[in-house]
Parts: sequence; C-alpha cells; structure tokens
Amino acid sequence: MCGIAGYIGPGRAAPILLKALSRLEYRGYDSAGICTIFGGRVLTRKDVGKVAEINSRLRMDELPGNIGIAHTRWATHGAPSQVNAHPHTDCTGRIAVVHNGVIENFMALKKELVEAGHLFSSKTDTELIPHMVEEYLKRGSDLTEAFMRTLQRLEGSYALALLDAGSPDILLVARKESPLVIGIGPDFKMVASDITALLDLTRDVVFLQNGEAAFIRSDGVKILRVDTGAEIFREPTRLDITVEMAEKQGYPHYMLKEIYEQPESLKNALRIQEVYADLVAELLDRGRQIFLLGAGTSYNSCLAASYAFSSLARAATYPVIASEFISNYGASIGADTVILAVSQSGETADVLNALEYARLRACTILGITNTVGSTLTRISRAYILQNSGPEIGVAATKTFTSQVLVLSQLALRLAKLRGKIAQYEIDEIKSGLKKVPEMAGEVLDSVRLKMREVAEKLADKNTIFLLGRGPAYSVAAEGRLKIMELSYTPCIAYPAGESKHGPISVIQEGTPVIFIAPYDDNRRLNIGSMMEMKARGATIISIADRDDREIEEISDIFVGLPRVHPLLTPIIYVLPFQLLAYYMALVKGHDPDKPRNLAKSVTVL
Repeated sequence: MCGIAGYIGPGRAAPILLKALSRLEYRGYDSAGICTIFGGRVLTRKDVGKVAEINSRLRMDELPGNIGIAHTRWATHGAPSQVNAHPHTDCTGRIAVVHNGVIENFMALKKELVEAGHLFSSKTDTELIPHMVEEYLKRGSDLTEAFMRTLQRLEGSYALALLDAGSPDILLVARKESPLVIGIGPDFKMVASDITALLDLTRDVVFLQNGEAAFIRSDGVKILRVDTGAEIFREPTRLDITVEMAEKQGYPHYMLKEIYEQPESLKNALRIQEVYADLVAELLDRGRQIFLLGAGTSYNSCLAASYAFSSLARAATYPVIASEFISNYGASIGADTVILAVSQSGETADVLNALEYARLRACTILGITNTVGSTLTRISRAYILQNSGPEIGVAATKTFTSQVLVLSQLALRLAKLRGKIAQYEIDEIKSGLKKVPEMAGEVLDSVRLKMREVAEKLADKNTIFLLGRGPAYSVAAEGRLKIMELSYTPCIAYPAGESKHGPISVIQEGTPVIFIAPYDDNRRLNIGSMMEMKARGATIISIADRDDREIEEISDIFVGLPRVHPLLTPIIYVLPFQLLAYYMALVKGHDPDKPRNLAKSVTVL
C-alpha cells in the first residue's frame, strides 16, 4: 500500500516530508519522491529504492518551499522505475499529484486525454489525474472546480494529494476507500496515509471520510462531499497513541492487522483490469494443457481455483507444487502448454525455476502476483495483479484470499469465453463476488472470540486433522499451513473421503478433527465422515453453515458461517483458520509476526 504525505506551513516542507516518509516505510514500497512549490515552479526529486538511499543521492530534503507532497510507492501500474515513481505532473509541469489506490477506468480516461493532445511519460494510472485537472483548467474551470470534476469521474479507490504551482497557498486532497488523515497544527497542516507520519508534529487530526475532498491552507481546512459539493464541518480528534501503536493501527501484531485488512484487499482484488483479464482468459483458452503453479499458500490458492475452472469453464487445470513440476510434468509440456504461475512476491525460486524450464520448451507463461516489476511480471506473456498490498506478517493471509478471488474471476471469464455458462449463472456468481468483501468483514467480527476459545482448547494437542471435500479441501490445506507455521503444531490435511484410508487408523479419544463443511453437494458425505470419526472418539470441530442444525448437533465445537456460493467457500471459510492459527501462537507463547525458520519470500531452491 502506497504512503502519502503532504505539508503546508511556515517551515520548509521537504525535511518534514522526508521524516514522514520514513514513518511510512513499514507499509512497504519500491520507490519514493518529494515535490515542493518554490518560485512559481513545481520542484520534484524521486527515484527507485529506499527513502534514505534516494535522499543520499538526490538530497530530497534540500528542496525549498513551504508546501509539498511526498510518496512511497507500491507499484500497481507500471514497473518500479524513476519515471513511474510519484509525484506525477501534467503537461505543463504546473500540477503535481501523489496517489494511493487503483483507478479502474484509467485506460478509458487516458484515451480521452491522449486524443485531446496530452502526452504521458509513465505507465501509471496516477498520471492521468494531473492531466485531467489540467484539461479542466484549459476549459475555464478554476482549480477547485477542476479538482472536483476530476474526482467525480474517477472510478476505483484513491487517496490523493495535489499541488498547483499557480496556487502555492493550498493543498488539495481527497479519498475514496483508501485512507487519508489531516493533521492540525497551530500554523501548519499535514496530510498522510496514516497517523504515523503526523505524530511527531501533532496529535490533533481530522479523519477524511469516503467520498470527501479537502482544501487545506495553513490556517484552515474546508471539507466537501465529492458527489454534491456540500460542505462538511468536522471537529479535530485528539489522539493518545504511540508511533508503534499507530503502525499497527491499534492491533497487537501485524498479522492480526492484515487479517482485518482483508475486506479492503478483497475490494481491490475485484479491481483487476478487464483488458488484461480478458487477455489472460484468451491465452488460457488456447492451451491443450493448463497448469496452475505455486508454492506454499499460492499453491493452495491454485488448488482452490482448479475447482472453479472445472466447474465454471469446463477446463481441466492441474494445480502443481512448483518444486514438483519439472519431475512430474517436465517431459510432457510443449508449445501447446499454458502455465498460470501464482506468486505473491513474483520472486519465489521454485516457481521461477519451473518457469525457466517451461520457457525453454515454448510454453505460454502467465502470472498472478502482488509485485509489479518482479521477475514473474517480466517473463510472463500477460499478468494480473492481486492488489492486496504488502504483507509484513510472514504468514500469508491477504495473499490467499486475494489470489483466490482473482482466480475465480478468471475462471468466470474463461467460462463466458467458452460459452459454458448461462448469463443468469454469470450474474449470480458476479453478485456473490461483489458481496465477498463485506461478508469477510462480517465473518471476522463474528468468529474472533470463538476462534480464541478453540485455540485455547487445541494448544496442547499433539496433532490436528483437517478434512474437507471439493473446494473445502483447499481450505483444509491452507488452514493446516497456517496452524503449522504459527503454532508449530503438526497438522494433517486430507480430502474427507480419503480419511478412511489412513487417518482413521490413528484417531483415538480426544483427537481433534476439524471439518470444513459448507452447505453444498458434499454435505451428506461430510456428515457420514463426521459420524465415522465421532464413533472412534474424535473431538469434532465443524466450520459449517450457521443454519445447519444437523451438523451443529453432531459437533463438539461448532463455528457457523454465512452461506456462500460453493466456489467462493475458500475465501470465507479460510478466515476462521487464520484467526485460529494466530491465537494458537499467542496461547503457546510464540510471536505470530516472526515464525521460526520462515521467510516472507523463499528465494532459494
């Protein structure tokens, strides 16, 4: 997630903004920049790298001027580079913008601007914003009107700050879904993506709400609704919080913070660019063989997606653990093979090793990643971003749910392309997809205390079994991974139908067996498996439909979730396991942000 900072006041802006950027580094970024207004001009210094490294090369903190904006960028459009780093300016160099979020309709808006004669220098969606303001100014609007008219045309998410060299006494900001806060000082004002960047100077803040813009001068703030232009009056809030607490937004650990960011990251995962999604679907359709390639959590998301591709598009896809790909399938691949590789970092060594082997055999390589400019984006014929923002916690949470949501959208597009699905089914699934972010928030709030109780009961167990059928098996696999990573408790995940071929032989009195049992076509079979385990003394823990009274009666512990389309089960049903793993780590005295022997990105074979 990008970081934004802005300042207007009596002091020089650049040193203040540089310190703010250092406070925002924890959010993750690939490039950074600062611009100020001085002498009627916008002065900009930006580059790829860490804030301190860039400053040592470019001396960003020496920029003159008492108004400025700054940015740390996590790439979502355009690879990390100096030209793609923020701030971005218009054709005249008069208007500068920094932006966090994803502009969904940027391609259509950019086409309009290019036809009107505007020249773009970057590959970002952000750059269209200063050009749009420039265009409205050309047509006779004043700065306020030009800014508001631009905002009214933007679709997607944004938090942004804008400067105009012709109006050096005002800072313009707005937000939609992406966070933005205004710091209030006696003779200065600041803006930032979060309060960590403000706490050194002020604890009096105004939180900008969705769909609001603010016009900020050193002596005052005017807030307007973007849609109506109505003015809003809001008193500042006095904060009593430390910088460390602010970085975690009040959560005790980054992992818990990131678990609760999933409603937002899922919204962003729905914002895949249609032109790229259509291209990936077309290339998938050409494949005689389609492999879904990943490692760890990303493999589990591939496993979940394989059910969606089969059910919706009637496409047989093979989810493969990356380290096993060459041994298992290397001799059978060729020019008619399509490989969709999934990697949060885009740098996972086992994935890249398999793709290099496949590339030399003329396979079509496609990608899903969270990191623009990664090796995966460079070697893929086409790729899609999962848009989940950086994860600081080592155990992936946002990664799994965002990847599954992106893959589900791809499966639906491929189904439509192949004519394998009726329009009413498309509409039904699309409606379900749109509800996922809100449903995720509801589930996290409703099961948090319950999963803490379950964690306390499981913390001293030597082994835990997780069983599921169909898409729910991918939940068992991902749940197992999270519990092992954080609590170090041995876990065994099995397809529930296979439980009689091994696991049932080691079940004894009190052995915990967790069933992932949504209300789907496998329900009766799941009940049969539960009864088999219960008859041998297992403690039955069910994650199931909250209205399924029969399963609730069978279960020793019952966790009820809202009903969801079967193919979206992995996204919703994995959430309790993320919380369970987190709380098991706490109960056992482990740090959930730093599990032993693990790294965020595995870049060695």
